[in-house]
Amino acid sequence: MVFSSIEFIYFFLPLFLLIYYMLPATLKNAGLFLGSMVFYTIGSLKSPEHVLLFALSLVVNFCFGRLIERYETKTWFVLGIGFNLIQLGLFKYVMRVLPIGISFYTFQAISYLCDVQRQKCTAEKSLINFGTYLSMFPQLIAGPIVKYPDIRAQIQDRQYRLSDFVQGLQVFVIGLGSKVLLANRVGVLWSQLSVIGYESISTPLAWLGLLAYTLQIYFDFWGYSLMAIGLGKMLGFDLPINFDYPYLSTSMTEFWRRWHITLGSWFKEYVYIPLGGNRGNKARVCRNLFIVWLLTGIWHGAGLNFMLWGLILFALIVLEKAGLKKFLDKWRLLGHVYMAVFIPLTWAVFANSDWQQMLLFFKRLFGMGGTAGSLFAGDYIKYGKEYGLYLLVSLLFISRLPAKIWTKVKDSYIGQIILIIMFVAVVYCLYIGLDNPFLYYQF
Repeated sequence: MVFSSIEFIYFFLPLFLLIYYMLPATLKNAGLFLGSMVFYTIGSLKSPEHVLLFALSLVVNFCFGRLIERYETKTWFVLGIGFNLIQLGLFKYVMRVLPIGISFYTFQAISYLCDVQRQKCTAEKSLINFGTYLSMFPQLIAGPIVKYPDIRAQIQDRQYRLSDFVQGLQVFVIGLGSKVLLANRVGVLWSQLSVIGYESISTPLAWLGLLAYTLQIYFDFWGYSLMAIGLGKMLGFDLPINFDYPYLSTSMTEFWRRWHITLGSWFKEYVYIPLGGNRGNKARVCRNLFIVWLLTGIWHGAGLNFMLWGLILFALIVLEKAGLKKFLDKWRLLGHVYMAVFIPLTWAVFANSDWQQMLLFFKRLFGMGGTAGSLFAGDYIKYGKEYGLYLLVSLLFISRLPAKIWTKVKDSYIGQIILIIMFVAVVYCLYIGLDNPFLYYQF
Protein backbone atom coordinates (compact mmCIF):
# COMPACT_ATOMS: atom_id res chain seq x y z
CA MET A 1 0.00 0.00 0.00
CA VAL A 2 1.30 3.43 -0.91
CA PHE A 3 0.27 6.84 0.39
CA SER A 4 -0.69 7.97 -3.10
CA SER A 5 -3.47 5.43 -3.54
CA ILE A 6 -7.25 5.50 -3.25
CA GLU A 7 -7.09 2.60 -0.77
CA PHE A 8 -4.83 4.51 1.60
CA ILE A 9 -6.49 7.91 1.30
CA TYR A 10 -10.12 6.79 1.54
CA PHE A 11 -9.96 3.58 3.56
CA PHE A 12 -6.85 2.88 5.63
CA LEU A 13 -6.00 6.40 6.81
CA PRO A 14 -9.52 7.53 7.87
CA LEU A 15 -10.21 4.23 9.65
CA PHE A 16 -6.83 4.26 11.38
CA LEU A 17 -7.16 7.88 12.51
CA LEU A 18 -10.66 7.25 13.85
CA ILE A 19 -9.45 4.33 15.97
CA TYR A 20 -6.20 6.08 16.96
CA TYR A 21 -7.92 9.16 18.35
CA MET A 22 -10.53 7.11 20.16
CA LEU A 23 -7.85 5.23 22.08
CA PRO A 24 -6.72 6.54 25.49
CA ALA A 25 -3.21 7.98 25.66
CA THR A 26 -1.87 4.84 27.32
CA LEU A 27 -2.92 2.71 24.34
CA LYS A 28 -2.02 5.01 21.47
CA ASN A 29 1.44 3.47 20.96
CA ALA A 30 -0.08 0.01 20.87
CA GLY A 31 -2.64 1.23 18.34
CA LEU A 32 0.06 2.84 16.19
CA PHE A 33 2.24 -0.27 16.42
CA LEU A 34 -0.63 -2.55 15.41
CA GLY A 35 -1.81 -0.19 12.67
CA SER A 36 1.72 0.04 11.27
CA MET A 37 2.03 -3.75 11.18
CA VAL A 38 -1.30 -3.95 9.34
CA PHE A 39 -0.05 -1.32 6.89
CA TYR A 40 3.16 -3.29 6.30
CA THR A 41 1.27 -6.57 5.97
CA ILE A 42 -1.09 -5.14 3.34
CA GLY A 43 1.91 -3.90 1.39
CA SER A 44 3.55 -7.33 1.59
CA LEU A 45 0.58 -9.55 0.72
CA LYS A 46 2.46 -11.07 -2.21
CA SER A 47 5.44 -11.89 0.05
CA PRO A 48 4.10 -12.57 3.59
CA GLU A 49 7.51 -13.87 4.63
CA HIS A 50 8.72 -10.25 4.54
CA VAL A 51 6.38 -9.46 7.44
CA LEU A 52 7.95 -12.29 9.45
CA LEU A 53 11.41 -10.95 8.59
CA PHE A 54 10.49 -7.48 9.79
CA ALA A 55 8.93 -8.86 12.99
CA LEU A 56 12.09 -10.91 13.60
CA SER A 57 14.28 -7.85 13.07
CA LEU A 58 12.15 -5.86 15.48
CA VAL A 59 12.27 -8.44 18.28
CA VAL A 60 15.95 -9.30 17.82
CA ASN A 61 17.06 -5.65 17.87
CA PHE A 62 14.92 -4.99 20.93
CA CYS A 63 16.68 -7.87 22.71
CA PHE A 64 20.14 -6.77 21.56
CA GLY A 65 19.49 -3.28 22.89
CA ARG A 66 18.67 -4.69 26.33
CA LEU A 67 21.73 -6.99 26.28
CA ILE A 68 24.09 -4.19 25.22
CA GLU A 69 22.91 -2.00 28.09
CA ARG A 70 22.92 -4.79 30.67
CA TYR A 71 26.36 -6.27 30.04
CA GLU A 72 28.19 -3.14 28.80
CA THR A 73 30.51 -5.14 26.55
CA LYS A 74 31.12 -4.85 22.82
CA THR A 75 30.24 -8.49 22.22
CA TRP A 76 26.49 -7.99 22.07
CA PHE A 77 26.92 -4.76 20.13
CA VAL A 78 29.05 -6.47 17.46
CA LEU A 79 26.58 -9.36 17.24
CA GLY A 80 23.67 -6.95 16.91
CA ILE A 81 25.34 -4.92 14.15
CA GLY A 82 26.38 -8.16 12.46
CA PHE A 83 22.81 -9.46 12.51
CA ASN A 84 21.50 -6.34 10.79
CA LEU A 85 24.24 -6.19 8.17
CA ILE A 86 23.96 -9.90 7.36
CA GLN A 87 20.19 -9.61 7.06
CA LEU A 88 20.46 -6.59 4.75
CA GLY A 89 23.27 -8.09 2.70
CA LEU A 90 21.63 -11.50 2.34
CA PHE A 91 18.26 -10.28 1.10
CA LYS A 92 19.27 -7.17 -0.82
CA TYR A 93 22.58 -8.14 -2.39
CA VAL A 94 22.87 -11.95 -2.38
CA MET A 95 19.31 -13.17 -2.92
CA ARG A 96 18.33 -9.93 -4.74
CA VAL A 97 15.01 -10.07 -2.85
CA LEU A 98 14.00 -6.69 -1.50
CA PRO A 99 11.58 -6.73 1.44
CA ILE A 100 9.75 -3.40 1.56
CA GLY A 101 11.63 -0.79 3.58
CA ILE A 102 14.48 -3.11 4.65
CA SER A 103 17.18 -0.52 3.91
CA PHE A 104 15.43 2.08 6.06
CA TYR A 105 14.35 0.01 9.06
CA THR A 106 17.75 -1.75 9.17
CA PHE A 107 19.57 1.59 9.33
CA GLN A 108 17.25 2.77 12.09
CA ALA A 109 17.92 -0.42 14.05
CA ILE A 110 21.69 -0.02 13.62
CA SER A 111 21.55 3.60 14.79
CA TYR A 112 19.54 2.51 17.85
CA LEU A 113 22.12 -0.11 18.84
CA CYS A 114 24.96 2.38 18.28
CA ASP A 115 23.26 4.99 20.46
CA VAL A 116 22.63 2.48 23.26
CA GLN A 117 26.27 1.32 23.05
CA ARG A 118 27.52 4.93 23.20
CA GLN A 119 25.06 5.65 26.05
CA LYS A 120 23.36 8.42 24.09
CA CYS A 121 20.12 6.79 25.17
CA THR A 122 18.99 3.97 27.42
CA ALA A 123 17.62 0.78 25.91
CA GLU A 124 13.85 0.76 25.45
CA LYS A 125 12.21 -1.54 27.99
CA SER A 126 8.84 -1.70 26.28
CA LEU A 127 8.57 -3.83 23.15
CA ILE A 128 5.49 -1.82 22.13
CA ASN A 129 7.38 1.47 22.38
CA PHE A 130 10.31 0.05 20.44
CA GLY A 131 7.91 -1.39 17.88
CA THR A 132 6.30 2.03 17.55
CA TYR A 133 9.71 3.54 16.80
CA LEU A 134 10.80 0.97 14.24
CA SER A 135 7.48 0.29 12.50
CA MET A 136 5.81 3.73 12.47
CA PHE A 137 4.03 3.59 9.11
CA PRO A 138 4.52 7.25 8.06
CA GLN A 139 8.27 6.65 7.66
CA LEU A 140 8.59 2.86 7.65
CA ILE A 141 8.93 2.33 3.90
CA ALA A 142 11.19 5.15 2.72
CA GLY A 143 12.19 7.29 5.68
CA PRO A 144 13.03 9.88 6.87
CA ILE A 145 15.56 7.85 8.87
CA VAL A 146 14.80 8.75 12.47
CA LYS A 147 17.31 8.33 15.30
CA TYR A 148 15.84 6.95 18.51
CA PRO A 149 17.18 9.66 20.88
CA ASP A 150 15.51 12.29 18.70
CA ILE A 151 12.05 10.77 19.02
CA ARG A 152 12.05 8.87 22.32
CA ALA A 153 10.42 11.67 24.28
CA GLN A 154 7.61 11.86 21.72
CA ILE A 155 7.05 8.11 21.88
CA GLN A 156 6.70 8.24 25.63
CA ASP A 157 4.61 11.41 25.83
CA ARG A 158 3.31 13.60 23.00
CA GLN A 159 0.78 16.35 22.64
CA TYR A 160 -2.25 16.35 20.35
CA ARG A 161 -3.42 19.72 19.06
CA LEU A 162 -5.96 20.49 16.39
CA SER A 163 -3.57 23.05 14.90
CA ASP A 164 -0.91 20.34 14.49
CA PHE A 165 -3.42 18.01 12.85
CA VAL A 166 -4.47 20.71 10.38
CA GLN A 167 -0.85 21.60 9.63
CA GLY A 168 -0.03 17.93 9.12
CA LEU A 169 -2.99 17.51 6.78
CA GLN A 170 -1.83 20.50 4.72
CA VAL A 171 1.72 19.14 4.44
CA PHE A 172 0.38 15.70 3.50
CA VAL A 173 -1.76 17.12 0.68
CA ILE A 174 1.17 19.18 -0.66
CA GLY A 175 3.37 16.08 -0.64
CA LEU A 176 0.62 14.10 -2.33
CA GLY A 177 0.34 16.75 -5.03
CA SER A 178 4.11 16.79 -5.54
CA LYS A 179 4.09 13.05 -6.11
CA VAL A 180 0.98 12.63 -8.26
CA LEU A 181 0.75 15.93 -10.15
CA LEU A 182 4.46 16.55 -10.75
CA ALA A 183 6.64 13.44 -10.27
CA ASN A 184 4.23 11.07 -11.98
CA ARG A 185 3.62 13.34 -14.95
CA VAL A 186 7.24 14.21 -15.78
CA GLY A 187 8.22 10.62 -15.01
CA VAL A 188 6.15 9.39 -17.95
CA LEU A 189 8.54 11.16 -20.34
CA TRP A 190 11.55 9.33 -18.88
CA SER A 191 9.68 6.01 -19.11
CA GLN A 192 8.83 6.66 -22.74
CA LEU A 193 12.52 6.97 -23.60
CA SER A 194 13.00 3.34 -22.58
CA VAL A 195 10.01 2.31 -24.68
CA ILE A 196 11.32 4.18 -27.73
CA GLY A 197 14.84 2.86 -27.17
CA TYR A 198 17.91 5.02 -26.63
CA GLU A 199 19.17 4.07 -30.08
CA SER A 200 16.20 5.89 -31.62
CA ILE A 201 16.17 9.19 -29.74
CA SER A 202 17.85 12.46 -30.61
CA THR A 203 20.34 14.29 -28.42
CA PRO A 204 17.83 17.04 -27.47
CA LEU A 205 15.27 14.40 -26.46
CA ALA A 206 17.89 12.56 -24.40
CA TRP A 207 18.55 15.74 -22.41
CA LEU A 208 14.83 16.45 -22.13
CA GLY A 209 14.24 12.95 -20.78
CA LEU A 210 17.12 13.28 -18.33
CA LEU A 211 15.66 16.56 -17.10
CA ALA A 212 12.38 14.73 -16.57
CA TYR A 213 14.06 12.03 -14.48
CA THR A 214 16.00 14.64 -12.50
CA LEU A 215 12.71 16.33 -11.59
CA GLN A 216 10.82 13.06 -11.10
CA ILE A 217 13.21 11.61 -8.52
CA TYR A 218 13.13 14.86 -6.54
CA PHE A 219 9.38 15.38 -6.46
CA ASP A 220 8.80 11.66 -5.93
CA PHE A 221 11.03 11.42 -2.85
CA TRP A 222 10.39 14.94 -1.58
CA GLY A 223 6.66 14.29 -1.94
CA TYR A 224 6.95 11.07 0.06
CA SER A 225 8.97 12.83 2.77
CA LEU A 226 6.39 15.59 3.03
CA MET A 227 3.60 13.04 3.32
CA ALA A 228 5.55 11.21 6.04
CA ILE A 229 6.13 14.47 7.95
CA GLY A 230 2.47 15.44 7.55
CA LEU A 231 1.21 12.07 8.76
CA GLY A 232 3.63 12.20 11.68
CA LYS A 233 2.29 15.64 12.62
CA MET A 234 -1.28 14.29 12.53
CA LEU A 235 -0.20 11.55 14.95
CA GLY A 236 1.64 13.87 17.33
CA PHE A 237 5.21 13.41 16.04
CA ASP A 238 7.73 15.88 14.64
CA LEU A 239 9.68 13.96 12.00
CA PRO A 240 12.88 15.49 10.61
CA ILE A 241 13.04 17.44 7.36
CA ASN A 242 14.62 15.38 4.58
CA PHE A 243 15.09 17.96 1.80
CA ASP A 244 16.13 21.61 1.72
CA TYR A 245 15.88 22.81 -1.89
CA PRO A 246 18.84 20.70 -3.05
CA TYR A 247 18.67 21.79 -6.69
CA LEU A 248 19.53 25.35 -5.63
CA SER A 249 22.98 24.18 -4.53
CA THR A 250 26.17 25.49 -6.12
CA SER A 251 28.32 22.46 -5.31
CA MET A 252 27.90 18.71 -4.90
CA THR A 253 29.02 19.06 -1.29
CA GLU A 254 26.18 21.48 -0.62
CA PHE A 255 23.75 19.32 -2.60
CA TRP A 256 24.33 16.32 -0.37
CA ARG A 257 23.75 18.41 2.71
CA ARG A 258 20.34 19.29 1.30
CA TRP A 259 19.29 16.00 -0.36
CA HIS A 260 18.07 13.03 1.74
CA ILE A 261 19.35 14.85 4.80
CA THR A 262 18.63 12.04 7.25
CA LEU A 263 20.64 9.50 5.20
CA GLY A 264 23.59 11.88 4.96
CA SER A 265 23.35 12.52 8.69
CA TRP A 266 23.30 8.77 9.35
CA PHE A 267 26.46 8.12 7.34
CA LYS A 268 28.19 11.11 8.92
CA GLU A 269 27.39 10.09 12.51
CA TYR A 270 27.75 6.32 12.28
CA VAL A 271 30.43 5.88 9.60
CA TYR A 272 32.35 9.06 8.72
CA ILE A 273 33.02 10.40 12.22
CA PRO A 274 33.91 6.97 13.71
CA LEU A 275 36.42 6.53 10.86
CA GLY A 276 38.02 9.83 11.85
CA GLY A 277 36.00 12.34 9.86
CA ASN A 278 38.02 15.40 8.87
CA ARG A 279 40.73 14.64 11.43
CA GLY A 280 44.12 13.53 10.20
CA ASN A 281 45.99 14.12 6.97
CA LYS A 282 44.43 14.55 3.55
CA ALA A 283 44.98 10.91 2.62
CA ARG A 284 43.04 9.72 5.67
CA VAL A 285 40.18 12.17 5.04
CA CYS A 286 40.09 11.03 1.42
CA ARG A 287 39.91 7.41 2.57
CA ASN A 288 37.02 8.20 4.90
CA LEU A 289 35.11 9.95 2.13
CA PHE A 290 35.78 7.05 -0.23
CA ILE A 291 34.31 4.54 2.22
CA VAL A 292 31.25 6.69 2.92
CA TRP A 293 30.41 7.29 -0.74
CA LEU A 294 31.09 3.71 -1.74
CA LEU A 295 28.71 2.56 1.00
CA THR A 296 26.18 5.23 -0.02
CA GLY A 297 26.16 3.83 -3.53
CA ILE A 298 25.90 0.23 -2.32
CA TRP A 299 23.08 1.15 0.07
CA HIS A 300 20.96 2.33 -2.84
CA GLY A 301 21.16 -0.96 -4.72
CA ALA A 302 23.03 -4.09 -5.73
CA GLY A 303 23.76 -2.94 -9.29
CA LEU A 304 27.27 -1.86 -10.19
CA ASN A 305 25.84 1.41 -11.50
CA PHE A 306 25.07 2.42 -7.92
CA MET A 307 28.66 1.76 -6.91
CA LEU A 308 29.89 3.80 -9.88
CA TRP A 309 27.43 6.55 -8.98
CA GLY A 310 28.81 6.70 -5.44
CA LEU A 311 32.41 6.81 -6.67
CA ILE A 312 31.62 9.65 -9.11
CA LEU A 313 30.13 11.65 -6.25
CA PHE A 314 33.23 10.88 -4.17
CA ALA A 315 35.50 12.16 -6.95
CA LEU A 316 33.51 15.39 -7.35
CA ILE A 317 33.45 16.07 -3.61
CA VAL A 318 37.20 15.44 -3.32
CA LEU A 319 37.77 17.93 -6.15
CA GLU A 320 35.59 20.44 -4.34
CA LYS A 321 37.55 19.95 -1.12
CA ALA A 322 40.75 20.53 -3.06
CA GLY A 323 39.62 24.06 -3.92
CA LEU A 324 36.83 23.86 -6.47
CA LYS A 325 34.15 24.56 -3.86
CA LYS A 326 35.77 27.86 -2.83
CA PHE A 327 35.72 28.95 -6.44
CA LEU A 328 32.08 27.86 -6.87
CA ASP A 329 31.04 29.59 -3.64
CA LYS A 330 32.61 32.80 -4.88
CA TRP A 331 31.16 32.59 -8.39
CA ARG A 332 27.70 31.26 -7.56
CA LEU A 333 26.31 31.64 -11.06
CA LEU A 334 29.01 29.29 -12.35
CA GLY A 335 28.19 27.01 -9.42
CA HIS A 336 24.58 26.79 -10.55
CA VAL A 337 25.67 26.02 -14.12
CA TYR A 338 28.08 23.36 -12.82
CA MET A 339 25.29 21.69 -10.84
CA ALA A 340 22.78 22.00 -13.68
CA VAL A 341 25.12 19.80 -15.71
CA PHE A 342 26.48 17.35 -13.15
CA ILE A 343 23.33 16.60 -11.15
CA PRO A 344 21.49 15.20 -14.19
CA LEU A 345 24.61 13.34 -15.39
CA THR A 346 25.00 11.57 -12.04
CA TRP A 347 21.30 10.67 -12.12
CA ALA A 348 21.84 9.17 -15.58
CA VAL A 349 24.30 6.72 -14.01
CA PHE A 350 21.95 6.11 -11.08
CA ALA A 351 18.96 5.35 -13.33
CA ASN A 352 20.61 2.91 -15.75
CA SER A 353 21.50 -0.49 -14.29
CA ASP A 354 22.29 -1.96 -17.73
CA TRP A 355 25.82 -0.92 -18.68
CA GLN A 356 25.24 -1.14 -22.41
CA GLN A 357 22.13 0.99 -22.16
CA MET A 358 23.96 3.47 -19.94
CA LEU A 359 26.76 3.81 -22.47
CA LEU A 360 24.29 4.18 -25.32
CA PHE A 361 22.39 6.86 -23.40
CA PHE A 362 25.56 8.86 -22.76
CA LYS A 363 26.42 8.61 -26.44
CA ARG A 364 23.02 10.07 -27.25
CA LEU A 365 23.50 12.84 -24.69
CA PHE A 366 26.70 13.95 -26.40
CA GLY A 367 25.67 13.28 -30.00
CA MET A 368 27.92 10.27 -30.57
CA GLY A 369 27.32 6.82 -31.99
CA GLY A 370 25.61 7.43 -35.30
CA THR A 371 22.63 9.37 -36.56
CA ALA A 372 20.57 9.64 -33.41
CA GLY A 373 16.92 10.31 -33.91
CA SER A 374 16.83 9.37 -37.58
CA LEU A 375 13.64 7.40 -36.97
CA PHE A 376 11.98 10.23 -35.09
CA ALA A 377 13.11 13.52 -36.61
CA GLY A 378 11.96 16.39 -34.42
CA ASP A 379 11.09 13.99 -31.58
CA TYR A 380 12.12 16.54 -28.96
CA ILE A 381 9.58 19.02 -30.40
CA LYS A 382 6.78 16.47 -30.13
CA TYR A 383 7.59 15.50 -26.54
CA GLY A 384 8.49 19.04 -25.60
CA LYS A 385 4.98 20.16 -26.52
CA GLU A 386 3.45 17.22 -24.64
CA TYR A 387 5.44 17.58 -21.42
CA GLY A 388 6.79 21.13 -21.59
CA LEU A 389 4.21 22.61 -19.22
CA TYR A 390 4.84 19.92 -16.58
CA LEU A 391 8.60 20.46 -16.86
CA LEU A 392 8.29 24.25 -16.54
CA VAL A 393 5.98 24.00 -13.51
CA SER A 394 8.34 21.48 -11.91
CA LEU A 395 11.31 23.77 -12.50
CA LEU A 396 9.39 26.57 -10.79
CA PHE A 397 8.70 24.35 -7.78
CA ILE A 398 12.34 23.49 -7.16
CA SER A 399 12.78 27.15 -6.19
CA ARG A 400 11.75 28.85 -2.95
CA LEU A 401 9.15 31.09 -4.61
CA PRO A 402 6.12 28.76 -4.27
CA ALA A 403 6.95 28.16 -0.58
CA LYS A 404 7.20 31.91 0.08
CA ILE A 405 3.81 32.48 -1.55
CA TRP A 406 2.29 29.53 0.32
CA THR A 407 3.52 30.89 3.67
CA LYS A 408 1.51 34.04 3.04
CA VAL A 409 -1.75 32.35 1.97
CA LYS A 410 -1.81 28.97 3.75
CA ASP A 411 -4.06 30.17 6.58
CA SER A 412 -6.42 32.10 4.32
CA TYR A 413 -9.41 31.00 2.27
CA ILE A 414 -7.22 31.15 -0.81
CA GLY A 415 -4.86 28.63 0.75
CA GLN A 416 -7.72 26.27 1.59
CA ILE A 417 -9.12 26.55 -1.93
CA ILE A 418 -5.68 25.74 -3.38
CA LEU A 419 -5.43 22.61 -1.21
CA ILE A 420 -8.94 21.47 -2.16
CA ILE A 421 -8.24 21.93 -5.87
CA MET A 422 -4.94 20.07 -5.49
CA PHE A 423 -6.58 17.20 -3.62
CA VAL A 424 -9.41 16.87 -6.16
CA ALA A 425 -6.88 16.84 -9.01
CA VAL A 426 -4.87 14.15 -7.24
CA VAL A 427 -7.91 11.96 -6.63
CA TYR A 428 -8.96 12.34 -10.26
CA CYS A 429 -5.51 11.30 -11.49
CA LEU A 430 -5.50 8.29 -9.16
CA TYR A 431 -9.02 7.35 -10.21
CA ILE A 432 -8.11 7.22 -13.89
CA GLY A 433 -4.94 5.26 -13.12
CA LEU A 434 -2.26 7.95 -13.48
CA ASP A 435 -0.03 6.70 -10.69
CA ASN A 436 3.40 5.12 -10.27
CA PRO A 437 5.08 3.48 -7.28
CA PHE A 438 7.52 5.59 -5.28
CA LEU A 439 11.02 5.32 -6.77
CA TYR A 440 12.67 4.92 -3.39
CA TYR A 441 10.54 1.85 -2.59
CA GLN A 442 13.08 -0.11 -4.66
CA PHE A 443 16.00 0.99 -2.49
